Amino acid sequence: MIRNEAALARSARHEHALRSIEAGIEAAHPRTVVESSLSLTDGLLSVGEEQYRLDEFEEVLVLGGGKPAGHVAAALENLPGEHLDGGLVVTDMPADTSRIDVVDGTHPLPSKANVERTRRLLDRAAAATADDLVVVVIGGGGSALLCAPADGVSLEAYRTVTDQLLESGATIDEINAVRKHLSAIKGGQLARELAPATAVGLVFSDVVGDPLDVIASGPTAPDPTTYDDALGVPDRFDIDAPDAVRAVLDRGANGERPETPGKGDAAVRGVTNHVLANNRTALDAAAAACEDAGYRPAILSAGIEGEARDVGRVHAAVADSCGATGEPFEPPVALLSGGETTVTVRGEGRGGPNQEVALGAAIDLATEGGGDGAADDCGPILASVDTDGIDGATDAAGALVDGTTVTDRRAAQRALADNDAYAHLADRDALVLTGPTGTNVNDLRVVLVGEP
Repeated sequence: MIRNEAALARSARHEHALRSIEAGIEAAHPRTVVESSLSLTDGLLSVGEEQYRLDEFEEVLVLGGGKPAGHVAAALENLPGEHLDGGLVVTDMPADTSRIDVVDGTHPLPSKANVERTRRLLDRAAAATADDLVVVVIGGGGSALLCAPADGVSLEAYRTVTDQLLESGATIDEINAVRKHLSAIKGGQLARELAPATAVGLVFSDVVGDPLDVIASGPTAPDPTTYDDALGVPDRFDIDAPDAVRAVLDRGANGERPETPGKGDAAVRGVTNHVLANNRTALDAAAAACEDAGYRPAILSAGIEGEARDVGRVHAAVADSCGATGEPFEPPVALLSGGETTVTVRGEGRGGPNQEVALGAAIDLATEGGGDGAADDCGPILASVDTDGIDGATDAAGALVDGTTVTDRRAAQRALADNDAYAHLADRDALVLTGPTGTNVNDLRVVLVGEP
């Protein structure tokens, strides 16, 4: 899975960190998840406690989008029997399918291709009848991939405000509150198109806490946010949103546009959503791999948020404390965490949240190791990756660092100040390269302290 493993696996402990990352990503892959979460026996589809007798439906369709969507579609086709009648999913991680159309989209910014493919999906959703079963695949990245701007909002205006939001430091909840109210599919509006068909949502969560209304901007979930909520986000983050965006949000806040479906709406009540995989899926598998390698696993949290470089420094501090005092955990220990950190872009460089986590930690690990690059062989090792294999707008999943990664703290700090973690880590052969993994369940961090 890790393309540059030879450069990264400098010791057995580095190999342990890499194996734990792979285990976490593999556990969250749609192939693994669908096999363990769904069953189809004699035409009876079981999803959690829900069961569907497929021969009672006129058609069984698969619709949806997100980074894992193509591989979910492929896994669904591998279920026994010939019960699927087709469908369409939009993804940037294509997979081979025979009955479900897997179409390419772009991420993280929406595109004309995304709009065209999403309109096709909405047309197919609207054509579903009360005699049909629609399996709706929802995954991280769906907010950009399932893009159909609302009337009055051009794609250019939608892209502009999306770009502004992603660079503002706003949380995913705040970003999606805006996107849902500028869309024809988000915030429960796909569910509105599907009604009165029977719909079951298969959700791969990339959001802390698994809120259904936030994952992919909640196309089949009731929307607790309002136009007023969305209107406040650009003001709070000093975003100069396009006039058309302001106008749509203003009209909605004034009651001149229909709200997204809320909790009491019949359309969203007609969808049963199931979270099949989330960050904890990856964390538990990574922890088990660390335990097999001889470390005591300690999962700190699956919900860590905040500025990426600061999160890296905190992890370095906890690791240093474990190594120096045995508190809060006696080595050999594997500290694991997940969640979704953010980067406030102030510079002109390249990178992503996991690269900034790693570089922020590496600076402090070098300091605690005795100065520029000095570290003993058992010093902490930190790996931080995005489980989709794409950290920020780069070709790296994240990075693997230790006390020898940073040899010039001032240079590393300048790189962070310019949001240029990618170049600095690339020069140190510290980037983790996996390519698109087929899944997306948020970030995964592993810190190894001590030697098993």
